[in-house]
Amino acid sequence: MNEPRGQVVLVRHGETDWSRAGRHTGRTDIPLDQAGRHQGARLREHLAGRGFARVLTSPLSRAVETCELAGLAEGAEKLDDLQEWDYGACEGQTSDQIRAHRPQWSLWDDGVPEGETLAEVAARADRVVAILRGTGPAPVGDVAVFAHGHLLRVLAVRWMGLDPAVGRCLALYAGSLSTMGWEHAQPVVVSWNYVSHLMPGRSGFSPPG
Repeated sequence: MNEPRGQVVLVRHGETDWSRAGRHTGRTDIPLDQAGRHQGARLREHLAGRGFARVLTSPLSRAVETCELAGLAEGAEKLDDLQEWDYGACEGQTSDQIRAHRPQWSLWDDGVPEGETLAEVAARADRVVAILRGTGPAPVGDVAVFAHGHLLRVLAVRWMGLDPAVGRCLALYAGSLSTMGWEHAQPVVVSWNYVSHLMPGRSGFSPPG
């Protein structure tokens, strides 16, 4: 059996007006704001010279534009399964607004009315994992994936074969880079939520709000 090769670089899209305000942004097609476009430019600088055998992106414009600004739009494939969690009736609301009516609410435990369940999001993530792993001989080359905060958190834990609810433990900032790969044929997360490229000259980054 061939040893798996290649890494998967996960890119959360840049900031939007809604993400900056902490509003749940599922299928509403919100564009990047000025800070988000700046983050895209930083991604281009960081990823310059790195070749990807395949680039996948959510079809939502904030992910597509991040992919374009990162310089990887040519040949990029839009994948519906990479869309963000459908938040249903909670779309556009902040967690505080939701908890004003449901004080103990948790997206990971309680889900959202009129939207997707965690199991449904995990099923989409599993289909993406199947694409990333391919069939037959182990794929050669790196893959870049441009998508959204909650979807990417679920994708990462499903890559490792863990319960999708473990995604609650993974913070993921706008414009961040994470890497999934292999260790002795075991799927692993190599690095997570890397943001130093967004703040040149600084080793860390504090999320807004």
